[in-house]
Amino acid sequence: MRKIAGLDVGTTGCKVTVFSDRGENLGREYRDYAVRRGGGVHEVDAGALARGVLDAVDAATARFGKIDAMGVTSFGEAFVLTDGKGRPLRPILLCTDSRGADEARAFADSFGSGRAARISGVLPGEAYSFPKMLWIKAHEPDVFAGARYAMLVEDYVIYLLTGDRVIDYSLATRTGAFDIRNLGWSREILDAAGLPASLFSRPVPAGTVAGATAGGTVVVAAGHDQVACAAGAGVFEPGAAAEGAGTVECITPVFSQIPSSPQFSQDNYCVVPYFGNFVTYAFSHTGGELLRWCAEDVCGRPHEELQSGTYDGPTGLLVLPHLAGAATPYMDSGSRGAIVGLSLGTKARDIYLGCMEGVAYEMRLNRDRLAASGVTFDHLVATGGGARSRLWTQMKADVLGMPITTLETDDAGTVGCAMMAGVAAGIFHDLADARGKMVRRTGVFEPDPRRHERYTEVYMRYKGLYSAVRPLV
Repeated sequence: MRKIAGLDVGTTGCKVTVFSDRGENLGREYRDYAVRRGGGVHEVDAGALARGVLDAVDAATARFGKIDAMGVTSFGEAFVLTDGKGRPLRPILLCTDSRGADEARAFADSFGSGRAARISGVLPGEAYSFPKMLWIKAHEPDVFAGARYAMLVEDYVIYLLTGDRVIDYSLATRTGAFDIRNLGWSREILDAAGLPASLFSRPVPAGTVAGATAGGTVVVAAGHDQVACAAGAGVFEPGAAAEGAGTVECITPVFSQIPSSPQFSQDNYCVVPYFGNFVTYAFSHTGGELLRWCAEDVCGRPHEELQSGTYDGPTGLLVLPHLAGAATPYMDSGSRGAIVGLSLGTKARDIYLGCMEGVAYEMRLNRDRLAASGVTFDHLVATGGGARSRLWTQMKADVLGMPITTLETDDAGTVGCAMMAGVAAGIFHDLADARGKMVRRTGVFEPDPRRHERYTEVYMRYKGLYSAVRPLV
């Protein structure tokens, strides 16, 4: 039996999941590491991340034996600044770190935000890599002067495992300095920013062999974590979308042509190369995290209890799920959450269900904004821990008015990595063959027309909630 694996490196921990050549999940190893948050500083120690990754890989190899091929995926934007020997020079700045905001605004003003979006697929913003590099250059000049490489987490991990610096197109787009049409580093953007192209790794398509470990495991660049999840959900054709129902709620639709409407980038949607097509990300910073907050900090009751019992929706409450700021289409870090429509008859469970509805309404808002720019989809494939909730999945199907397919696994990211690794190692003929062996669908939640109509009445009010609340906070 040959074995393949997916290595998923997240902000607080990493996991290696090992599969057989028949797509069976053999088990996983997980290691965590600390995140430093406070005073606008959001950082991860690069050394701790490296130790966690290498320990997880070593433990998986010791437990399961030789792994033929392994795909690597990671969270985006954050980067490791190193010297010429790959030694980190400072902690990793996460995308939520506020540093780089002034540099992003200054670059947008001088270069032109629309021009930058046409080249890179993203509007200049503090979340992306290169404005943070400019912040380091301005505020930590000695550190920047010693820098030779700027690797995002995917290519840093690949470097640790193979000694080669290789990044896939989808992670490269998260720098804000990648040309999505010519599929290379943008000389225009880098020259205007004053950053040398030599800082960055060699860009390749997702699924490309990046090198091999000392033990002979083929290492594959499997892309941004949302790309790996979409692949692991078996979503490759335009008209479909993956729905990641994790801490963050994210819908990843596939489309064939770069939208020509300026509104697309003005609504803060990105363009990401994806196996001959493109994807974008429509997301809310608080998906499952909103439910955790409500259950633990507000209701003081377990999720299972709050989700049990009768519910025929909607509650009538309007919950703005911006407790960690607004993501697409607003990208407004200053926005805050709100609950509107409370009465003396409102129960704790009503608020919890209203939070579920608020996330679903926010995703419908994003769906409608995308459709206005020509990016449409007619069904979703659900991934992540939130997909285990039958109540929430049915609610989303009813709110959106479209079917949602569920999977056997809620860990589509490592499945997608392993699929790409299996193709690269010759275990699968292509991604279609890999999908047939590894993507196991368990059911479809069809929308109820009556409930969809009732949700739509509430949603029409929800559309005005952000503009009503924002001036007050």
